[in-house]
Amino acid sequence: MSSVPVQVTSSDQISTGRIWLVILASAVGTMIEWYDFYIFGSLAAIVAPLIYPPGNSTFQYLAYLATFAVGFVVRPFGALFFGRIGDLVGRKYAFIVTLSIMGGATALIGVLPTFATAGWFSPIALIAIRILQGLALGGEYGGAAVYVAEHVPDGRRGFYTSFIQITATLGLFVSILPQFWWLFLCTFV
Repeated sequence: MSSVPVQVTSSDQISTGRIWLVILASAVGTMIEWYDFYIFGSLAAIVAPLIYPPGNSTFQYLAYLATFAVGFVVRPFGALFFGRIGDLVGRKYAFIVTLSIMGGATALIGVLPTFATAGWFSPIALIAIRILQGLALGGEYGGAAVYVAEHVPDGRRGFYTSFIQITATLGLFVSILPQFWWLFLCTFV
């Protein structure tokens, strides 16, 4: 990558290399958030019977999918909240907070007790954790697009911020890779 200065409307000169570094950092952070978000959906067949009451697998899967949807419902609130945090304190701080929330929430899902162990605490805690994940994703995704837009030339903002839009699809693909690997191992090994 070259480091040729790019003309911007402010008095700052931003090199092309710096622009791509900003895009890469924002895209990787957002892809990790989408991965954490989608891996939850990818594990429905494994996690749903553990978290929801036994005896009715249809209820388990529908409740799990509703819990998955809760994360999407709260995303706009995360964008509003963390967007304001980014305006007041800075986008980098908001990114660190959203990544920490998402990582911590994902780790909590990993240590969440099963329904057999903790009863109704498990599904209620899972819903609370998914709310945290949705808030974090909403803040990260919108913040990343704004962060990139703040660092690129006016005439190229749409092009450069489009790389952030790609991260949702990349996160989905990365979240389903383990399933394809497992299918390969079961089939050919």
